[in-house]
Parts: sequence; structure tokens; C-alpha cells
Amino acid sequence: MSLVATQSLGITLTGDGVSIRNSRRNGEKSKLFLANRKRSITRAALVQAAKPREDGAAASPSPSSKLQYRRADLADDLQAEARALSRAVDASVYSPELIAKKHGSQPLKALRRSVEILSALGGFALKLGIDQRQGKLELNMKKRAGELRRIFTRLGPTFVKLGQGLSTRPDLCPPDYLEELAELQDALPTFPDAEAFACIERELDTSLESIFSSVSPEPIAAASLGQVYKAHLRYSGQVVAVKVQRPGIEEAIGLDFYLIRGVGKLVNKYADFITTDVLALIDEFACRVYQELNYVQEAQNARRFKKLYADKADVLVPDIFWDYTSRKVLTMEWVEGTKLNEQVAIESQGLKVLDLVNTGIQCSLRQLLEYGFFHADPHPGNLLATPDGKLAFLDFGMMSETPEEARYAIIGHVVHLVNRDYEAMARDYYALKFLSPDVDVTPIVPALRDFFDDALTYTVSELNFKTLVDGLGAVFYQYPFNVPPYYALILRSLTVLEGLALYADPNFKVLAASYPYFAKRLLTDPNPYLRDALIELLFKDGKFRWNRLENLLQQGSKDRDFSAKEALQPVLKLLLDPNGEELRLLVIKEAVRVSEAIALGTVVDTYNSMPVFLRSLVFNGNGNGPLTMSAAELESTLELRDQVSRIWSLLQSSESFDPAILQPIVQVLQQPEARRLGGRVAGGVGQRLAARFLQQLLRATTPSSSPNA
Repeated sequence: MSLVATQSLGITLTGDGVSIRNSRRNGEKSKLFLANRKRSITRAALVQAAKPREDGAAASPSPSSKLQYRRADLADDLQAEARALSRAVDASVYSPELIAKKHGSQPLKALRRSVEILSALGGFALKLGIDQRQGKLELNMKKRAGELRRIFTRLGPTFVKLGQGLSTRPDLCPPDYLEELAELQDALPTFPDAEAFACIERELDTSLESIFSSVSPEPIAAASLGQVYKAHLRYSGQVVAVKVQRPGIEEAIGLDFYLIRGVGKLVNKYADFITTDVLALIDEFACRVYQELNYVQEAQNARRFKKLYADKADVLVPDIFWDYTSRKVLTMEWVEGTKLNEQVAIESQGLKVLDLVNTGIQCSLRQLLEYGFFHADPHPGNLLATPDGKLAFLDFGMMSETPEEARYAIIGHVVHLVNRDYEAMARDYYALKFLSPDVDVTPIVPALRDFFDDALTYTVSELNFKTLVDGLGAVFYQYPFNVPPYYALILRSLTVLEGLALYADPNFKVLAASYPYFAKRLLTDPNPYLRDALIELLFKDGKFRWNRLENLLQQGSKDRDFSAKEALQPVLKLLLDPNGEELRLLVIKEAVRVSEAIALGTVVDTYNSMPVFLRSLVFNGNGNGPLTMSAAELESTLELRDQVSRIWSLLQSSESFDPAILQPIVQVLQQPEARRLGGRVAGGVGQRLAARFLQQLLRATTPSSSPNA
């Protein structure tokens, strides 16, 4: 920054940063600051004005005064947010018609930019044509992908964002391009500090020195859309991060999207081999970028994210300072921390990268599959490890939402993957909006089977997530898939987190870390779709798979929010539903088997605990044991008894287990349908045990054949 600029702004460069003098500006532009400070002092005085206790000790605020303080604080916060919204009332919204009208009337400017873009991309296209002619398209794909990444970086912010967007679209780009474009960073040159500081004053309509006592002498970070300074608030001394938008960025992005839309129209019209509506994709992406240009929208995203996910003690989301936020300026709490990919620095603080990544995965799963509102750009620069071991999320410009029906469909898709039910997996793509209803999934099933049968040589939890994404990407690229943006961003988010974990542990598997969450949701969520998915997982060919239930309980109990109470009651309600006759028949059959196994197991245990001479007396000298069963049948029966016992032990081991949770179950079992079900089970058990007793009686009364007979 030039000396002239610093003098005109009343700023002095110091060793600690930029000291801002109060001598130049006062009066009208300071009124906003003074009013805000007065409100803050008044609020503080409300709490501090409590009368001292007679014993001289400091009086604590009463519960009512605490509540009054919180309400006042919330009211002030809402008013400050309203003022920030009023400052962003003229924020631009993406409109193809408006940018066409604006930039269509500037043909020379559009022509210059077109030449710049075509000269960069034209040479790249020529190289691709030569590769194809020489049969080296596959051989040189990795090299060309790297060249495209460098071209996008040179072409500026719009193309950096475009490349980052393409890196999440496996239906549009081959895997080599996805991997290379994912490396695109927002590393662009900084713009002059004087312009940044002038922007702050213009946007907030007050002097810089009335807000900050000091500002860092240069940006702490610079990205494609803006740059960030570290500053101290004058009224409180609190350290904040101030993000300022790059000058002229909206104009430049608008021109680029005007030209890109022109190319999209040509692709839609003439490139029949591309089944995706390219123009619609461009418009959707441009709309997201324009939302990122409105910093008040980003502040609202941060507030919503904090409300939904910062309830966990290990997740940190910075606060927003609404009075110092506008459409081009964002002021938020400064977070001290270390980037998540700096493993040595993190571990030198006594922290573990894998613990932080696990926190990120669990938070991401909640984002994606519970509330649907998720951080769509979790690269290492946006994830910090704080000194006290929390995971801090930053930069809320790029957010996305998972539709409610898709959240359940994704969990069902995981169930079908576990079951290797590729036909059901292919049908899931209708529910996920990957395929239009008129597309036949029959040819897709073999492609899924070929990939997963090869990939799933171990369990799903042992599958590397990147391998899964690459394999699915190859399938998506070959068939007429139209991957929704939310799903592509989900894949990107989890791939980034797994990549960070692999720095610390080359054997880390994101699916293994995610499985407890899926197991908990399947066991505890009353949603009908997930209840059906649970039945599908537990029953096969009319038989109950106790090993699956045991595994689900083992995995679900690893999730800190797992509740045995929640796992028991929804299952009973489903079982006793008036329309659950088909399920009841399966459960009755299985309940009879289990009851018989417990009874016969008790007989075997009693027999084994007897002295040898008593066994002979009780069982008439028969040395073949107490039951007329083959060794294999007896082993299977005892294993079933032991498995049910282990499952009960797993339920009891839950932190939330309390015998009192059985009371609602008893109430449910008192319903007429439950009593009828109990009667049918008891009848079945009685018949099986009577048959066993009759067999035993006949064996005992039938004389053994003599060898000499």
C-alpha cells in the first residue's frame, strides 16, 4: 500500500499491524459506531447493576435477569441482522436476461474477452484433437487434465470456480479430470489494500477508524472473490476476520457467464452425444456463484449452520458481527487454528488428526442426512483444528441442500450396497433423481455388478471411499446419468475428508467411520422408508439374519447419540402395525425358533452340569445326550441362543439403557394385536417343544438293537 494512500485514510503502519488514527474523521460517520457502543454498554450495565449482597460478596444475576439479558441480546442481534440486510438490498441476483442485455450492448469488451478465452482453450482443444487422431487420448488424459487446470487458473475467478464445479461432476468429466480439477485453488493475486479499506468505509457508511483499532498490514488470505484481513474491534478489542470483495469481480463474472452461456447453447444444439442439459447446468452454477458474491447471504448461512450443528462440543462455528457486514464486507469472529492438512503442527499441540477428521465426518453426515443443509466446500483451508481440539468450519459462501426424500434414499442405497442388491441400487437412481423415469436401468445393473463385485472383496466398511467414487464416476460417465449438484458435492465433501485422514493413517476408510451413523439411523429412525430398509437388511428368503442385527447394534453403539430406547420401540410399533401381517408371520416364525433355542439350550446346560452318574439315571443310561438332535443341529441351536444373548448384552451396554425403558414396551404389548401375536408365538413354541419331547420319549422307550440280533 502506498504512503499516499495510508495518509489519506489516516492509517499508520506499525510492527503489529495497521494503527488507525481517530483524528481525521468524526461526526456523522461515527454516529452508527457510537450508537452501537452505547447499546452494548447499556446491556452490560443491566447485568452489572445488580445490588451487592449484604455479606459483601458479588451478587450473581438472578435467573430472570439472565433471561432478560439473553432476550435483549437476541433482539439486538436480530436488529443488527436486519440492518445488514438493508445494506445488501441492492445485491445482484443472477439473471441470464439481465447479463445478456448488459454485456450484449458492449460488443468490443465481449470480443476482447472472447479472444482471450478462445486463445487459451482453443490451443487445448487442438491438442485433444491431435491426441484423438493419434489414438493417445487415454494415454495423455492425465497430462491434459493438468494443462486444463493451469488454463482455468490463468483465466481468472470465473474459470477457477467453473473448474471447481466440474471437479464434482462425474457424469461430465472422466476420473483423471475430476482429480486434477479438484486441485484448483483460489490462489490469485491480492488487490491493493487502499481499495479494500475504501470498500469497507463505502459499504458500512462509516470511517474505518471508528470500527477497528488496528488492521493487519496485508491480507491474511486471498481467494478468487475477495481477501481477508485480521483486525481488532475498537469498542471491544475482539479479534475479527474481515473479508472484503475483490473490486470489479461482479462485472468480470457477469461477462464470463454471458460468453459461457453462448457456448452452452451451441453444445445443447449440436453436441448430441452430451445428454445433460449444459445450459441448465451453467445457469445453476452461475446462480451459486452470484450467491457467493452476497456476503450477507454467507453470514446467514453461517448463522444457520451454527444453529444446526454447533450444538456438539467439538464443532466450532464463528460468530457474525452484523453491524460490520454488508454485501461486500463480512466481519466474523477470528478463529485461531491450524489447517487440517498440517499434521505435524496439529500433533505438536497434543491433538490427533484422525479424531478431528472423525468429527468432520460425523458432522458432515448430520449435515447431509439429518437436516440436509451442508457445507459444500470443506477443503483444508476451510477446516481448522483449534488449540482446544475443536474442529472449526469457515467460509460459508458455497452451501447446498439435500432434498428430504434423497436423504432417506441415500441410506437405503447404502443398505442395498451392503446386500449387493444391484437391481435395487439401480432403481435407487430414480429416487435420487439421477435418471429420468423413462430410462431403462437394465443395462446399468451389470456395470454396477462388475464394479462392486470386484471392489467388495472385503466388507463395505473396508472399501476406500475414493475407489468407490471413481468406480461410480466411471459408471455415471458411461450411461445417461444426470447427477444432481447436491450429490456431487456430497461425494466431494467425503472424499476431501478421507484424503485428509490418509495423511495420518494410510489405512483409514471413511465408510468404516460412517457406518456407525448409518447403523444408528437404521435402528432408531421411525421414518417408514428407513424401517423398510431395516427389514430388507434383516430378513432374507424368509429368514431373520441375527448376525446382521448384531453387527448393526455393534456399529450403532459406537455412535455417541445411539439410544437403546429408541432402537427398541420403533421396531415394536412397526411389528404391531395393522398392515404388518406379513412381517408378523416372519417374526412369529423367528420368535418360535429363538424361544425353542433358549429352552433347549437350558436343557443342554443343565445336562452338562450334572454329574455323570445322574445323567445315566435321568436319561436312562443313554450316552447320546439329552436331545434327539444331530451335532450340527445342536450347534446351530446353541449358536442362535448365544447370539440372542449377545444382542441383549449389547442393548444393556448402551449408556442410555435403563430397565425402565421396557415399560413403554410392556404397554405396547398390552395392545390386542400384541396379545394375539404373543399367543401365536406361545402356540408355536409349545408345538415345537411337544414334538421334541415326543421324539425324546420315543427314543427312551425304544430298545436299542443288539449287534447280535
